[in-house]
Amino acid sequence: MSLPLKSTVSVSGDHSGLNNKLQNLILLSLPAKERDPVFKSLEFVDLPTPSVLHEAGEPIKFAYFIESGLASVLTIMLDGKSVEVGLAGKEGFIGLPLIVGLSTSATRVIMQVGGSAQRINTRDLLKLLPTCPVLGKRLSRYSLDLGTQAAHVAACNRLHEVEERLARWLLMSQDRLGGDIVPLTQEFLAHMLGTRRASVTVAAGILQKAGLITYNRGHVTIENRGRLEDAACECYEAMKKQSMKWDQEANPLGTLPR
Repeated sequence: MSLPLKSTVSVSGDHSGLNNKLQNLILLSLPAKERDPVFKSLEFVDLPTPSVLHEAGEPIKFAYFIESGLASVLTIMLDGKSVEVGLAGKEGFIGLPLIVGLSTSATRVIMQVGGSAQRINTRDLLKLLPTCPVLGKRLSRYSLDLGTQAAHVAACNRLHEVEERLARWLLMSQDRLGGDIVPLTQEFLAHMLGTRRASVTVAAGILQKAGLITYNRGHVTIENRGRLEDAACECYEAMKKQSMKWDQEANPLGTLPR
């Protein structure tokens, strides 16, 4: 059974100032000639935790350009257990099956940290893609980034210790949220890392004792970013390097906004 979608939609008919308010990096990277048709199809939506954006196996009605917060891409097992295979923030887009002509989601996507997005309905997105080649290219590129995440997470969950995985996950979350505080419970972290809550408690204790984080009432505060990077497994650095390499290949005169 899916969680209810709890969102408050605020739609504005005037999109002239939208570019000054945007945080989503895919939308910010669009050329001027594609902005008007794309922006006219967007509607702003608040997405509190735990809004469900997509449900596995169900038709995709809307796609989302995340503006703030964190969206978690989950693989769901037959017994209802889940594990995170992707994480999206302001760099991200939810609705990737649509860009290759598919209409259903293979994963559940929920907001694990409440935020907001620019939402577009499926029909409008499909009309835009043939006439907005840069948008299509940016979304295709993002699908590779998310696929790289999934590949590393699969290997990470099998090969690396829980405290290394926790450090990697916290760094990824901070990259998308900004600031030093990640508002999450240990129970939710256990679901995200595919492990027991007791294991997360031990791992968080190791990082906290080393002075890298503090945990209090559902909030993890990153105290020392540099040392947390040292404590993380190789996956975090590998993902960053691959993304930077693709940025340089796609735009050799200067990287895209990140």
